[in-house]
Formats: sequence, structure tokens, C-alpha cells
Amino acid sequence: MKRPLGLAFLIVLAAAAQDAPPAEQPQMETRTVDIDVGAALQANPEAEAWRKLRTESSNSPTDYARGLEDFLRRFPETARRADIERSLAQSAIEAGDHARILRYGQVVLEREPNNLRLAEFVTRALLNTDDKENAEKALRHARLIENNLRMLELQTPESRSAQADMKRGLDEGIGRALVFRSRAMGNLGRYEEAVKLARSSYAVHPSAEAARETGRWLRKLGRDEEALTAYADAFAINMPGVSTRLRAGDRERLSELYLKTHETEEGLGELILEAWDRTAADLEKKRKELLQIDPNREIRDAMDLEITGLDGEKLAMGSLLGKVVVLDFWATWCRPCVVQHPLYKEVEERYAGRPEVVFLNINTDYEQQVVEPFLEAQNWEKNVYFEDGLKRIFSVNSIPSTIIIGKDGTIASRLTGFNAERFVEMLSERIDRALAAE
Repeated sequence: MKRPLGLAFLIVLAAAAQDAPPAEQPQMETRTVDIDVGAALQANPEAEAWRKLRTESSNSPTDYARGLEDFLRRFPETARRADIERSLAQSAIEAGDHARILRYGQVVLEREPNNLRLAEFVTRALLNTDDKENAEKALRHARLIENNLRMLELQTPESRSAQADMKRGLDEGIGRALVFRSRAMGNLGRYEEAVKLARSSYAVHPSAEAARETGRWLRKLGRDEEALTAYADAFAINMPGVSTRLRAGDRERLSELYLKTHETEEGLGELILEAWDRTAADLEKKRKELLQIDPNREIRDAMDLEITGLDGEKLAMGSLLGKVVVLDFWATWCRPCVVQHPLYKEVEERYAGRPEVVFLNINTDYEQQVVEPFLEAQNWEKNVYFEDGLKRIFSVNSIPSTIIIGKDGTIASRLTGFNAERFVEMLSERIDRALAAE
């Protein structure tokens, strides 16, 4: 189970349950009616066209997108229109088709203004030209993206790893939104504001894109020496996702502008080295900010972690080396976890009095304040630890999950989900194998 069911989905389930006839209710007498499926489809050309589209084009994304467009032309009033336009926008994103991103993405955003992922792609597509009308549209989208992300900054999860992940994601997203605003302002001829926004983006999230945008608009203002520094930063900054092609472009712009202002490349190497040191320091500062939030963030070996108990007690995982450690990953919203819990406790009781086996209940809730009331309501023991990075290290993507760590500190076995009939025996067998291993 990956995440809690959404409220809308629960409402749908409840409605379906209300519509279903009670299991014990006597049923009315029924009679069989022969239906000519072919005739029914002919009487409904839209249904026939949809069936044909789904069966004949689904293996080719390109053909399927064309088929969807043809379907909309033939049946413009279809009830499927919103879903089809959303699918066309998504396929355009995957294909990098800016024209279709604009055509369908903008329509979808009119219905779903808070679809931030789509808004980013639409904004980038709008900014691919210098068109002033597109720049105004992009500016509106960029402001909406930034405002939504800044609202999310007010929602702070209690989990340290979740806090750090959230901060990094929001910083990156806000940084991109500020770059969009900078490009839009520049395309509107408001270069001073464009420079200010690009520098604000770099301050939030140091990136080659923000540095490049700063250089672009400084150059428009004729401030070439400052533009050189910005382009040097864009070239020097070393982050995942900076493509070779973009770095080559940064190097070309840097060389061109340096030759224009200095007539020789002498001294260019020193400028780049200074930028290298400067951007490395900027990235290190951001790295340390995240480590202040989550000291476990960069740890790759689970036995180097220190996890936090419900009462704030710390447990060094390394202190468990030489033992077999059973980790039960669960969350308060996970109904299968509740079903599994007594089975897990049964296994734990089998090994009571055996200090060489340690059972740890690892909670994965983002909102940690819900855990203690849940334990009290369920009458569960409170010997619970928060995951504090264990999920990341062990790549736990669904719960319930059970991981057995061998005496050497490495994974001996893993159970994802559970078979109610076999869980106790399966987990016991795997613990025994881990105990017997040299």
C-alpha cells in the first residue's frame, strides 16, 4: 500500500457500496435478453469510434495521440473531452511537443489552475519565443506556481527526512518559478526586474539556469563584466541535470563575451576558477542547510543511522551489529498494517527472551503527532521508532514492508506486503536463516 486513499476515492467507494444490493436480499426474478452488440455499437457511433481507437492505437503513443485528436474533431461535445485533453497534454509533454503542450495544456489549466506540474511545462513552452502576449501569460502562470509553492512552505512535516526533502523540492520549484518570471519580464523589456528575479532564483536555489538567466539580462543592459561573472557561474556550477549541451552553450557565450570585452582569452581561466570556488561554496551552504534539518540525509549505510523513538530517545543502529534485526515499516493510515500487526506480534513473541533477535517498529508517517494517539486507540505498545532515513536507504516504496538485517548489518531478507495465512511461518523461517548464517 503506497499512500492513503483520497477522500474523493473513499466517497466513490461508499457510493458504490450503497448502490450494491445486500448479499442476503432476495432477488427479483430475471430473464435473459439477447443483445446484438454489433447493432448496439452501430447505433452509438461515438462508442464504436472509442472502442476502435482503444484497440487499434493503444500500442503507439503517437498514433494514439492523433487518434484522440481525430476523436475530438468528430465528437466535440463528448463527455470524455476533459480526460482526452488531459491525456493529450501529457503525451505532448512526454514527446516534448511545445505546440501541443500549449494547445492542450492551456485548456486543461483553465479547468485545473493548481496543476503545478502542467503549469511548469506550459510556462516553459510559452517562453520559447519572445512573443509579448505569451510572456504575459507565462508571467501569470509563474506567479501562480510560486504562490502555491510558498503556501506549501507553511506546511512543515515533523519527520526530519520529510522536512529536508520538502525544503529541497520547494526550493527547486520556487527557483524555477522565479526563473520563469525573470524570462517573462525580460521578454517584456523589463530587464532590471528580470535581473533581480534571476538573482532571487539563484539565492533560493543555486542553479546554472538562474545564473544563465542573470547573464542574459545583464548583457541586455550593457553590463558585460557582470554578465561575464554570471555566465562563468552557469558554466562552473556542477549539479545533476546540467546537460553537456547547455554547458557547452555557457562556455561558448562566456568565450564570446570575454573576447568582446578583453580581446583575448587571457585571464578567462582564472575567471572560471573563481566561479568554480564561488558556486561550490554556494552549493555547500545549501547542503549544510539540509543537513541541519536531517543529519541522516547523506548516510548510505543503515548501521550509521541514529533513529528517534516516540519519546525522543535515540537509537544508534550500529549498536545492533551482531544481532538479527527485524524492521516492520508501517503507518497509521495503512489498513493492511493494522491487519498484519497481531501476526507480527506473534512472531515477536516466538523470539522473546532471545537477545540476538531485535524487533523494531518503524513508523513512516510524515505527521508524527498522529502516532501516539493512534497507538493508544489501538492499544498497541509504544516502543516505536520513526524511520529517519531508513525508508530511503532500503528503498521502501510501499507498506507494510518487513526487512530483516543480518548480523553483518546487511539485508538478509525482505517481505513486501504479507500473506495472512503464511506470514508468521515465512517471517520465522527467514529470521532462522539469518540467525544460522555465518
